Amino acid sequence: MSMIDVKHISYQYGEKQVLQNVSFTVYEGEFFGILGPNGSGKTTLMKLLSRDLSLQEGAIFICGQHIETYKPKQYAKLVATLPQHTDVSFGYTVKEMVELGRYPYQSSLFPQWTEKDEQVVNEALHCVTLAHKQHVLLEQLSGGERQRAALARALAQQPRVLLLDEPTNHMDVAQQFKLLNLLKQSKLTVIAIFHDINIASLYCDRLLFLRDGKVVACGTPKELLNESMIASVFETKMKRYEHPVLPKPLVTFVPFSEQRIDDVLWHVRQDEKLLVVETIKPFKVISSALVGGGMRWATTFVNRHVSLDYYCDDAEREMIQFLRQRGFDEQWTVGMMTAVDVNDVAFASVHEDVRLFVAVTAGVGNAVDSANAWRRTDTVISPGTINTFVFIDGHLSEAAFVQALMTVTEAKAKALYDKQVVDPQTNTIATGTSTDCTAIAASQQGTYYEYAGTITTIGKQLARLVYEATQTAIDRYRKRKGES
Repeated sequence: MSMIDVKHISYQYGEKQVLQNVSFTVYEGEFFGILGPNGSGKTTLMKLLSRDLSLQEGAIFICGQHIETYKPKQYAKLVATLPQHTDVSFGYTVKEMVELGRYPYQSSLFPQWTEKDEQVVNEALHCVTLAHKQHVLLEQLSGGERQRAALARALAQQPRVLLLDEPTNHMDVAQQFKLLNLLKQSKLTVIAIFHDINIASLYCDRLLFLRDGKVVACGTPKELLNESMIASVFETKMKRYEHPVLPKPLVTFVPFSEQRIDDVLWHVRQDEKLLVVETIKPFKVISSALVGGGMRWATTFVNRHVSLDYYCDDAEREMIQFLRQRGFDEQWTVGMMTAVDVNDVAFASVHEDVRLFVAVTAGVGNAVDSANAWRRTDTVISPGTINTFVFIDGHLSEAAFVQALMTVTEAKAKALYDKQVVDPQTNTIATGTSTDCTAIAASQQGTYYEYAGTITTIGKQLARLVYEATQTAIDRYRKRKGES
């Protein structure tokens, strides 16, 4: 059911047109966000909704009734406003300010304060977590606390609609989310102006985009928060991602385009215990590594040799301690373990249409056929493994990262097949080992690769290098073991 209907409203200050033919509907119980660049008409629109300004053209209906037909106290019971800047009433305590929200319910020149009024005020104070400061003077509060006191006053009106102009202004991060969680749970119809697109995405059911006083679009965050829409409204470059926990989009602004860096992108060093690849700038990585698994940015890639009898209840924690002791920052490190001698690493690279570098160590003593792993009875994970590092001088889309990971896995499996590596328990051809780790790292500069599947330009080269390096690494492992 619609709560607010805005129909073809226009507004101008003198000769300056600030709103032009704006129409939209807000439904009951909806959290509705208004976004747009400075000067797009957001605050003027909010003042028209709050009746701080009178309509010039068009109409606004609330609960089916024209906004101008409500008497002031009637309207105050229906709509409450939290402005962008809260004026401090010197000499007033927090509770006295909140009590002003009960004015619409006073029916005479000599108001009668009731138990109901007291209950509503106390509930509003508790809602904004200011009950413990109810007797403190407003001028003694921080900016964020004053904003919460103003919200408590609005809640004390017991409105059906709450109008908010930058509701988290002056609040720290914790208070922002406490306030917005409260508003989301209130079931009120909320219309709020936001400057933070990601906060609007997290909390709003729908968004209205304004630019130059006109409606650009109205829809859900998932529908509107795409790169082309943001660019058209805010004239800035951004990238869209998905929230890691919620089905909500997040946007990241790209501040500038970096120029090409030096031709040397990575350095390799190794000793008896470590293989280390260091990049001269952060690379974006997707990996299954023990440390730094998932998606992150990294500058250091470590393959650590451990003994065959290595065992630890918390291998990740032990690995982090190991890295710290050697001066590596785990926040910027992708770390793997292997029982293979790191001197048997196989390198492969190409500098043709695409620039790639691959490093593989391969221990296949605990090889596994994934298709028949369900037949195995063992649960002990040993440190023998195939560790694969891939470095790409290019800009990969998120899809390309995943496709590159698939391409590497397929090429590795084919190398094991051609080398007749067998799962010792099922006696079938292995597809990998039980502890394989792979890292795909890209410089995120230069050529853009939307895809990295096996028949793409980058995928073909990637598969070839991984296949060749894996075969070479298996040969070196077998030679050291004295196998044919």
